[in-house]
Amino acid sequence: METAIQKLICVTNRKICNGDLLKRVEEIVKYKPRAILLREKDLTESEYEDLAKDVIKICEKENVKCILHNFIETAIKFKAESIHMTFTNLRIMSADEKKFFKNIGASCHSEEEARKAQSAGCNYIIAGHIFDTLSKRHIEPRGMDFFRDVIKNVTIPVYAIGGINKNNISEVLQAGAIGACAMRGPMQCENVEEYFSGW
Repeated sequence: METAIQKLICVTNRKICNGDLLKRVEEIVKYKPRAILLREKDLTESEYEDLAKDVIKICEKENVKCILHNFIETAIKFKAESIHMTFTNLRIMSADEKKFFKNIGASCHSEEEARKAQSAGCNYIIAGHIFDTLSKRHIEPRGMDFFRDVIKNVTIPVYAIGGINKNNISEVLQAGAIGACAMRGPMQCENVEEYFSGW
């Protein structure tokens, strides 16, 4: 049986990272999360490619999946199995581009987006934000009723994002989530070992 950590996708954000991002990823993958989602959407594709090369190596060393984000050409170049898209970019992704990937995911913020993402060929989605989070401090969380409705409206796996921690991950898993995503906790915690303790 998988632990909660093994159901967790850790999302990167070098802008809020406590220290060097690569060192932080090295620490995180030792605890065997389900995947690292290399987000960093403000980078140019060239900058993203340089970073992805190093992060992929770190993940491979610990046998942790690395999911690339939005930059399709880079993902194809690295023969990435998985790519995660914004909902907007998913809709302009060509059928030929989709053929390169075993897993295509998208971030969705409504039931309608979730249904459209499934129709567009996604085999998983990330839905949120579910709980209060500093990342979206001025936006009301969508809550568990929203999350349950998303799960009811699609047949593909759904991950929760937004304010996920070791105290509430069980709530989204019990609602039918295949897993959850966390960014701020893994990126900003003072001690990675302490952060993952008790999941």
